[in-house]
Amino acid sequence: MLLSHKTSIKISQEYYNIIGHMCYTGMGLERLACIMQGVDNLFEVDTVQNIMKHIMQIAGVKYHEDEKKDVSLRVITDHIRSTTFMIGDGVMPSNEGRGYVLRRLLRRAARHGRLLGIDGTFLYKVCETVIKENATAYPNLVEKHDLIVKVIKAEEESFNKTIDTGLNLLENIIAQSDSKVLSGADAFKLQDTFGFPIDLTKELLEERGMSVDIDEYDRLYAQSRAAARAARKDAGAQAWKDSNVSFKDVGATEFVGYTDYSCDAEIKAIVTNGERDEFATADSEVVVVLDKTPFYGESGGQAGDTGVIKTDNATLEVTATGKTPDGVVLHIARFISGDSIALGDKVHAQIDVEKREATRRNHTAAHLLQAALRKHLGSHVEQAGQLVNSEEMRFDFTHFSALSGDELKAIEREVNEVILKGIPVETREMPIEEAKKLGAMALFGEKYGDVVRVVSAGDFSVELCGGTHADNTAKLGLFKIVSESSVAAGIRRITAVTGFGVLKHIENDERIMQSAAAAMKLGNVAELDKRAATLAAEVKAKDRELAELRSEISALKAGSLMDSARQVGGVRLITAEVEVSNPGELRSMCDTARDNGADIVAVFAGVNKEKGTLNFACACGADAIKLGAHAGNIVRETAKIAGGSGGGKPDSAMAGAKDTSKANEALAAVDSIVSAMLK
Repeated sequence: MLLSHKTSIKISQEYYNIIGHMCYTGMGLERLACIMQGVDNLFEVDTVQNIMKHIMQIAGVKYHEDEKKDVSLRVITDHIRSTTFMIGDGVMPSNEGRGYVLRRLLRRAARHGRLLGIDGTFLYKVCETVIKENATAYPNLVEKHDLIVKVIKAEEESFNKTIDTGLNLLENIIAQSDSKVLSGADAFKLQDTFGFPIDLTKELLEERGMSVDIDEYDRLYAQSRAAARAARKDAGAQAWKDSNVSFKDVGATEFVGYTDYSCDAEIKAIVTNGERDEFATADSEVVVVLDKTPFYGESGGQAGDTGVIKTDNATLEVTATGKTPDGVVLHIARFISGDSIALGDKVHAQIDVEKREATRRNHTAAHLLQAALRKHLGSHVEQAGQLVNSEEMRFDFTHFSALSGDELKAIEREVNEVILKGIPVETREMPIEEAKKLGAMALFGEKYGDVVRVVSAGDFSVELCGGTHADNTAKLGLFKIVSESSVAAGIRRITAVTGFGVLKHIENDERIMQSAAAAMKLGNVAELDKRAATLAAEVKAKDRELAELRSEISALKAGSLMDSARQVGGVRLITAEVEVSNPGELRSMCDTARDNGADIVAVFAGVNKEKGTLNFACACGADAIKLGAHAGNIVRETAKIAGGSGGGKPDSAMAGAKDTSKANEALAAVDSIVSAMLK
């Protein structure tokens, strides 16, 4: 309750007047808004009501008329507010951490939209109202408008596909089970294989008075996570970076590699076998920390340098370079000569210049690529990860559809035009506020100090970056996009090469074309496209002929089996095990058998000995269906005997099975299965 200014409380046997003392009442902004506007709850506040009114308009319903619909309206209103702000803050849908929370909120809101009778996507429209109502207080929502709308729309579209597939699978599982508890294995399969979330599975089951074996699900989920972790192998610098070895007493390493490719230094720390040591011998991998170094430690998506460290008595090959959060550069090395090193040894450190130069070209290309992407695709494009090394440049970015061939060509051309202009690439240190005024791009989630390093290629690209770069765009030579693909929902990846990497790519393509030409017995690769088109047409014609022959063979097989038809109730039943090359051939045989009479029920087991697969097909004539025969139910019960499952329509259905040795046993049970169905 609220305390008046005259109210006092007793603490430790002494009385204190509450005036002048702070008192926490939980009176947040939203509660204050409710009081100021004289409403009972947050959903009646004007800015929130405008969001709900947009939802009501789309759904064609009103608030306070149906309690169930009111619940859905409140869920959608709450969730679309939360998700709009989350995406505005840089959270992307994923299957882990905060990204999973975002995905769950969006999917729950989308499902409640379905409960209101809304077909298709709609949340991306409502988020427009959320942005509008909060534009003044939260201008970042306006800045991220395009990104927010595209993320929500893409996630909705993905979920609509997921829920339709998942619902059908769940319905089949429920139909085949007499239990009120869905197995954890089935629930896990729905999520792991088909992306149908466990939360939605539980919610749908509860509506049917059912539950899920959550203990089994949790066990399988834990096993899957453990297996995934085991499969991820730490490598090189990153493994050392994540180790528990402390270097706090060493101090940050002075990095001279922006200008110098070699330097004299002193060994300040040595790690062998995961522990700090005074010296290292030639029989172990070693981590060396120097007081200064030309080696760039892996960070910001740029791979660490390689090279050599020499003492008077030994030479070490540096295979990877990492960097701790405190700025200590870690040289992961192995002995190539000599037998030991010790703390305090004077060394000469030399990086692999050729690799560094190639890495510099690829890193600068990544900056140019981001600028070109934003120019051609829109301001919603933001870096979502990158890897630049001496071999290639891999750039991940936010976008919600595959790039067309024309878009890729335009982006590639844009980058190459900037390269050929020979624009100087400048690096400057300045206060972060000054960098922001220049429009420098910053990586979301990255922490920057008061003074930052700005890398710019004229006005085309300006970014905050601590990596190494070419000093002129012309030194990139050429830029070639190798591939474009999806790495996650709403995240695309472009892999590209520069300089000698382009030559290597061209040489590889030429080798492939020459090999293909030789295989087609062509003397000139220029004729490759015509010859390929001719061969494709020939293969298509042969496939058509083969399909016709298989159809004729299937018809002959089915016809020969008609003599074995037997009377079961009011239907004629045919069963047989046949060897087929594909399931389509099996279905064709069933259809042919069914055409021999409206009272036919045909069940065939198709075995592919080469692949070791077993499939069942069933077809029922019109009169057989009237008597109670159902192909989907027949084939499902038959396949169960051989460890399979499946189903389908009353007139035609297919099922797969696991145990080929039980094909005859399953067929033997068909008589009783069909007999039990007939009226």
